Amino acid sequence: MSQLLLDISPDSQPTLDNFVVGRNLELLSALRHALAGSSERCFYVWGETGSGKSHLLQACVRAAQDMQQNAIYAHGSVPPQVMDMGAAVVAVDDVEQLVASAKNGDAAQIELFNLYNQMRDSGGMLLVSGKESPLHLKLRDDLRTRLGWGLVYQVHVLSDEEKAQALVQHAHSRGFVLPSEVTQYLLRHGRRDLPSLMAVLDALDVHSLSLHRAPSVPLLKEVMQQGLELK
Repeated sequence: MSQLLLDISPDSQPTLDNFVVGRNLELLSALRHALAGSSERCFYVWGETGSGKSHLLQACVRAAQDMQQNAIYAHGSVPPQVMDMGAAVVAVDDVEQLVASAKNGDAAQIELFNLYNQMRDSGGMLLVSGKESPLHLKLRDDLRTRLGWGLVYQVHVLSDEEKAQALVQHAHSRGFVLPSEVTQYLLRHGRRDLPSLMAVLDALDVHSLSLHRAPSVPLLKEVMQQGLELK
């Protein structure tokens, strides 16, 4: 058999429309209202890896840019000279990484503290994410307090049933029917986060089309083995 040259890394652009809501409807609604100009300007969202925090932050930045606003996303750092750029929306993902460096950790926290105050004074929108609630963050007390002043939401991971529904809908959007046994096999043996699961599904679609065969568990195994996705 020829080698499967498939890229199963997540590659879809995060948007608020393609975020699978699950139990996060209130959070999604609050973000949409904030982007539309509501008075809530600071959000801290927290949850375990794969819950969708990064998706939401990147989606908000993208939505602001689509509205011709200056918006910036940064992972584990504070964007330099962000206020000089007149940013309307700033997203700082994985705030815990600010303390990863013993040399620069305190300075980075001070930068985020100052950014919070500046965004509040300018009316900008600040989004920060972490793996824990503000109370349990290992950050400076003044910064931890600031992050708790705004709206705080836990991002709840999807249940397996919700993931299955999302996978079926994603397959339908690509024009094929996903057999239930394929869905269950992928949920049992694939990675737990939804972007990776959907990326495998995309790869399965490409592979099945190239062979002119319907999606099946044997074809899924070939895709996952090629991508080293099996647990």
